Amino acid sequence: MKNKPVYVEIEIDTQMDKLWRATQTPDLHEQWDLRFSSITYLPKKENEPQHFSYQRKLGFGQRIEGWGITAGSHEGNNGSRTSSLHFGTDHPISPIKEGKGYWKYIPNEKSITFLTQYDYDANFGKFGQILDRILFRPLIGWGTALSFDVLKRWLEKREAPFSQYLRFFASCFATILFCFIWIYHGLIPKLIYMHPEEMLMVKNAFQVPDGKAFWIVVITGIIEITFGVIWLYYKNKRHLFCLQIILFPFLTITAIIAEPSSLIDPFNPLTFNSSLWIISLIGFWMSKDLPTATTCKRKR
Repeated sequence: MKNKPVYVEIEIDTQMDKLWRATQTPDLHEQWDLRFSSITYLPKKENEPQHFSYQRKLGFGQRIEGWGITAGSHEGNNGSRTSSLHFGTDHPISPIKEGKGYWKYIPNEKSITFLTQYDYDANFGKFGQILDRILFRPLIGWGTALSFDVLKRWLEKREAPFSQYLRFFASCFATILFCFIWIYHGLIPKLIYMHPEEMLMVKNAFQVPDGKAFWIVVITGIIEITFGVIWLYYKNKRHLFCLQIILFPFLTITAIIAEPSSLIDPFNPLTFNSSLWIISLIGFWMSKDLPTATTCKRKR
């Protein structure tokens, strides 16, 4: 079964020359395109296409290096432009072997439609084709769409790509962190092990017997796990950060009133919840108007 090519399209309110320069100049291109860490044009011979090399850093000193050829560009009668590309790599861990694609720039009245379509042969035989279909192709399509939105915001709002990616990945890190914290604290000390301190705080706070305290702890654990899952799926993370900014002081005061002696414990409710409150404040500020892949069309 042949895979569908990756297709991404976006409207950008800018001038053709600015968009062309941002996408065709290596040191500008590598700033906004998540797929590349660096792009280097090689010396060009007369009457031959432009060759270049690229790198994608993977972390821990690992990187994938590849080659590319700007096969040519074409300007249409309506002012549109097209740039064709041939690319590939011999790196042993790269999921891509070789591919071709193009960028197209279509001028409108007040904007430019910028789109790309590309396809490639997957590495690692049939296993690589299956892995590409279910994982890598959707991932690289998402990365292309996110990069296009970063480019759009750079040209329209003048926010540098580095700043956009810093805010985006900081928000992703905070999302994973809070998802883990809420699920862990709902599951481990409340549902699985039912820590005595959890029971004691509930009994002191609500003045209830063991039986009712048990069910309050269980229900609280279920609520915390649910909230942790919501962190993964709820799109507007600013709402969740705002809720936590209100919630953590309340939880801190309640825990201290229920068990004042906890203030002398290491990682007590005051220090722990204060840290999460500060992270929530930072997350609320950094998550405003984040770049997103959802602004792009993914089908013709």
